[in-house]
Amino acid sequence: MSTATPLSGKELAAAIRTSAADRAAHLTAAGRTPKLTVVTATDDPSSAWYVRSIAKAATKAGIVCDIADLRPDSTPDAIRATLEKLSADDGVHGIILQTPLPAGAALEDLASAIAFAKDVDGANPLSLGRLAAGLPAFAPATAQAVVALLDHHGVELAGRHVTVIGRSNVVGKPAAHLLLARNATVTVCHSRTADLSAITSRADIVVAAVGRAGLVTAEHVRPGAVVIDVGTNPTEDGGLTGDVDAASVTPLAAALTPVPGGVGPVTTALLLDHTVRAASEEATTPS
Repeated sequence: MSTATPLSGKELAAAIRTSAADRAAHLTAAGRTPKLTVVTATDDPSSAWYVRSIAKAATKAGIVCDIADLRPDSTPDAIRATLEKLSADDGVHGIILQTPLPAGAALEDLASAIAFAKDVDGANPLSLGRLAAGLPAFAPATAQAVVALLDHHGVELAGRHVTVIGRSNVVGKPAAHLLLARNATVTVCHSRTADLSAITSRADIVVAAVGRAGLVTAEHVRPGAVVIDVGTNPTEDGGLTGDVDAASVTPLAAALTPVPGGVGPVTTALLLDHTVRAASEEATTPS
């Protein structure tokens, strides 16, 4: 019985981090040390772990990383004011608004306060609109990581049928636009899609980005398909599991990203890359 080839993101992430560190060193030598600020307003433990991992990776790459830790009960106005202040600060080159946000605060409402040139995770509606139009913009890092991983492992996209499960502005929609730009034929499925497995089982490539552990099983995947698991769902023992039931999909698929160790490391590395680019001459024309 064949088993899916694991599409690890570790080697690609290491290469991106090394490149970012080299360019950060050159910028620092020229008197412009790249600086990333992550704005948080939550006491969610998994979010705190993720932010710490970004800060640790940034520090190793020679990027200054500040955490603007607001209260979990912060008002939307307070969060917006922080984002506007950071956007006006010439010493800050990249800004991320971490989710989840307090009740009453929505990423899609607040992200417009992040300056376009500093929007290193592609959250600003301007960034998302330019991405959809095929214009230069920082793509959401997780969505970009999907395409980067496929490229790294030599998976052809042009002419292939890709089904994306999930329509969020963070992953699903931007991933669909990035895949379309690479001449893939893209179908987007979501919570209201009827007979999900009938659609996904026809795809050459399945991208699972819903946030529901084990949603994608063998019935959703045709033999020989490539499966990208974007899910990072916490388990009771403190680990992570994906949106794909790896045990049932592995014997069927040609390739599958592991969780952890697949999309996640590449996402973090791309945030560093975007921050360095934002600190350089590329700041006005991100892509």
